[in-house]
Amino acid sequence: MKLTSVVAQLLLAPLALAVAAPGVGKKISYDGYKVFRISTHHDAAEVKDQLKSLTAVPFNLNADEHLDIAIAPESLDAFNALELDAEILHQDLGADIKEEAKFAPYGGVSANAVPSLTWFNTYHAYADHITFFNDLAGAFPQNSEIFNAGTSVQGRNLFGIHIWGSGGKGSKPAVYFHGTVHAREWITAKVVEYISYQLLTKYSTDTAVKAIVDKYDFYIIPFANPDGFVYTQTNDRLWRKNRMTRSGSSCVGTDINRNWPYKWELTGGASTDKCSETYKGLAAGDTPENKGLVAFTKSLQASKGIKLYIDWHSFGQYILLPYGYDCSARASNHARQTTLATGLANKIRESYGTRFTYGPSCSTLYKTTGSSTDYLTDVAKAELAWTIELRPTGSSSSGFILPAAQILPSSIEQWEGMKYLLATM
Repeated sequence: MKLTSVVAQLLLAPLALAVAAPGVGKKISYDGYKVFRISTHHDAAEVKDQLKSLTAVPFNLNADEHLDIAIAPESLDAFNALELDAEILHQDLGADIKEEAKFAPYGGVSANAVPSLTWFNTYHAYADHITFFNDLAGAFPQNSEIFNAGTSVQGRNLFGIHIWGSGGKGSKPAVYFHGTVHAREWITAKVVEYISYQLLTKYSTDTAVKAIVDKYDFYIIPFANPDGFVYTQTNDRLWRKNRMTRSGSSCVGTDINRNWPYKWELTGGASTDKCSETYKGLAAGDTPENKGLVAFTKSLQASKGIKLYIDWHSFGQYILLPYGYDCSARASNHARQTTLATGLANKIRESYGTRFTYGPSCSTLYKTTGSSTDYLTDVAKAELAWTIELRPTGSSSSGFILPAAQILPSSIEQWEGMKYLLATM
């Protein structure tokens, strides 16, 4: 969920020209780009000013202590001449992207067979994700089905898997997950797939899992932004927004997580610049994706209510509680949420020692307006509505390009955390 500031737009300008028009066939190459972490010594504005003439792609320009940025080969000499306090995170971003994209083929399974755990050894093409979910639901027809929560700009279904236990489908409060809201955050789909897999495959053999599934109905949407995700696989690995065009602008895309119809009108947590990575849209909820997701959310609220909503993102290792729109606002059950977040962070850490920071979204990370979690908290009345930012931390060398070897560890630690949270909340 790392963002791009107004200054970052100046840095993005040389690249943005190459990807502005929809349907551009040329794939953006990051060969030779080096990614640096720059210590700002609490003077980020000065560092940004020094960088603004370079051809670069910002990973994070909202932090006060450091900036993460990919520098194009033609700007490396100029960057080095600045003599900033920096360390290298990626020696060659393009090479790391190529390594990540070594997808294993997925041919599906025989009728009613369970997909193999080898699915989680690599990343996969979008079409294979669809097949995986169909296979998973097909293996457990008494406890799951595929549903559709809406349609994307380019006509793709916002599909998900509905999982239920005793009492039949739709009889319990909802646990509701969104993945891949921001297109480049590939690990999020894998993690929600793993959680779905464990809920279904362990239901008949693990009493703790059965108790969880019998208590809630799970609605898990792995790709809230399918067009953007496909675009990261065909054109630009670092694409973030959806693929919506706007009249009078060559810039493409709206940030789905700044377009929800709650506190959208406030300033400081999103951009009105159509070229910005946090562009909020012309009106609250005006993207096709948000229209579908809002309608589906309302249907869950009107049915049995929403117990837990999680908006899965990467990166940074955060558990973010309400609110994003105001750094002093707190949810009415803030103390209880903090207790649960503390327990979740502790449980996640038990698997591999991975540490997650937790706290209110705005005061812990940065201000956001028109976000799903604020909408779910105050409008849809979810008891818990959190953002979880997955691996790696800001100090890791991988950022959005998380190596495939970390898919399973990331998924396992989150599953262990979810078992705690779902049993305790």
